[in-house]
This record gives sequence, structure tokens and C-alpha cells, in this order.
Amino acid sequence: MTEVRVGPLVFSSLYEAIRELLPERLEFYENWLHGDRLPDRRGSPAPMAAVLGFLRTEGPNYDRVMERAGQVAAVWTVEALTPWKRTAAARLPAALRARAAVRVVSSLVRSVHEPSRLSRRMRRGQVELDVTASLFCAVREAPRAPLCRFYLAAVLETLRQFNLTAQGRLTDCRAIGGSRCGMVVSWSEPRLAQNPAEAA
Repeated sequence: MTEVRVGPLVFSSLYEAIRELLPERLEFYENWLHGDRLPDRRGSPAPMAAVLGFLRTEGPNYDRVMERAGQVAAVWTVEALTPWKRTAAARLPAALRARAAVRVVSSLVRSVHEPSRLSRRMRRGQVELDVTASLFCAVREAPRAPLCRFYLAAVLETLRQFNLTAQGRLTDCRAIGGSRCGMVVSWSEPRLAQNPAEAA
């Protein structure tokens, strides 16, 4: 039976998030994570399952680490785009920029975990997103809160990287009995700073 692989991006982004937010715990987690972007244990799901299991015992730090890891993964994914793609995207109108950002997130989701896919329903200023087979939400015991904050943070940060103001919320989570991990995200053009002369 072929082992389902976990992408190096999630190993390294989690390492970075733990290094920033839980430095006193980094040595413990280094047993499973590595700081470079190509971990030694390439893609094995067992180390990742161990990390996620232990992180869930860290109380509120779980959400903090997962959100930061999602942001880091988004920044690295956008940085990996060719300069031509980044320049072309920056010149697009907001709606097309948002579509381009969501395509980047779709690629990120696939790179995190091979079976995972992102589906989206876009409308003016808003997108509904569903992640199937979330790596973070396959748990035996239902938690009290959603576990897929990594993906929401990645979506919001990717939109920000595309110069869009973004906010969103989780609407469903497979870990707490949902059929998929869902979120609703809205975006807008950032407001320009008001001219002091005009404000006077």
C-alpha cells in the first residue's frame, strides 16, 4: 500500500511557528520537525501525526501555532512564484487578484497533503472555501473547536500578499463532525491613508 505523503512545506512552516511562539518547546518538537524546507523525513505522515497530537495538548498554543504556520506557508508559497507571476498579479483588478490568490492557495493545499483539495465558490468580495481530507482534522476524538485554522490563516495571508484586505471565519470542520472543513472569506481593496490636508 502506498503511503500518503505530507509535503515539506507544512513540516517547515510548523517548525518556524514553534520556533517563534514556543521556543522553549522547540527542542522537543525537533524530534519530528526540521528547520530547512526539505525535512530529512520527507513526507512521512507518522512524524506529522505525532507533532499534531502533541500540539493539541498545548491548549491555546495549538491555535496560535497553526495560525502562524499557515501565515508562514502562505508567504513562502507566494515568494516561490516567479517574478513575472507576482508582477502580473499585482496589476490585476481586485476581483481577478483575489481569484489568482485563491489559485495559489489551492496549490498550497495540495502541497500540504496529497489527498487534500480546495473547492471554492466565488462571488463579489467573498469566497466560500472547502478543504477536503484536511491533514489536521483526522482525529479519533472530537475536539471542542475546529482544527483547520492553518488553512484559514493561509488564505487570509495569501490575499494580503496580493495586496487585499481580508477577513474570514471557519464555518465547518471535519474534526467536530462536519463533512468538510469550510470557511468564508471576504476581501476588499486596502483603504488609502487619508491626506492630512483633506482631514483638516
